[in-house]
Amino acid sequence: MARIDVENLSVRFPVYGVEFRSLKKELARTVGGRMGKSATGHTVVQALEDVNFRLEAGDRLGLVGGNGSGKTTLLRVLAGAYVPDTGRVEITGKVSALLDVGMGLDASATGYENIYMRGLLNGLSRQEVDAKVDEIAAFSGLGDFLRMPLKAYSAGMQARLAFAAATAIEADILLMDEWIAVGDAEFRDAAQQRLVSLVDRASILVIASHDPSLINSLCNKILHLEGGRIVGWESPSQAVEHMLHPHG
Repeated sequence: MARIDVENLSVRFPVYGVEFRSLKKELARTVGGRMGKSATGHTVVQALEDVNFRLEAGDRLGLVGGNGSGKTTLLRVLAGAYVPDTGRVEITGKVSALLDVGMGLDASATGYENIYMRGLLNGLSRQEVDAKVDEIAAFSGLGDFLRMPLKAYSAGMQARLAFAAATAIEADILLMDEWIAVGDAEFRDAAQQRLVSLVDRASILVIASHDPSLINSLCNKILHLEGGRIVGWESPSQAVEHMLHPHG
């Protein structure tokens, strides 16, 4: 049974060589969180602080909050890309992270080679990628271009390949940083259907978004973050109201 347990999670990023106050403020705004000092006196950005929650099968969690509130940092911790400074994160089930669908693409490698690299990067064996490569190739619609290096592709073709490869991996837990919309109108329709099917089959969904309608339609739980801290739990309707009228 899929499950996520997060207990007393904190993440800090050390800042070196930034002494001007204006630069420190800009860095904090960009990375998220608040500026502070470590025990050794170094400047740090507190990206997440004392975050606690539990998710079980059937949960659809929306992460909301302003830019730099900690949403993406939390997703990256759940994906295993960031290691907590303090606290505990326990995940039961296979995780698929659609945080950057272009991650791992190599412009000098062919489309087919990139499909294999992306699959291996996501923890699949070569045999598992073998079983999926024909379906990925067909969905991308790139035909013989898959035998050519990515540097010969247009941006739209690269997006097609990246999306097809990233969404071919079914998982118990699906992590998303905003909804993905790629390609021309015809491909976007197919991509939308593929993404909806992937979300439906996942046991747990965690998605960060600034889109009120998306949060309302997808999620049954809302976690509101600001400055790396939990502001509170909201219903989808409460979250939509706050997103549409942030100062109301």
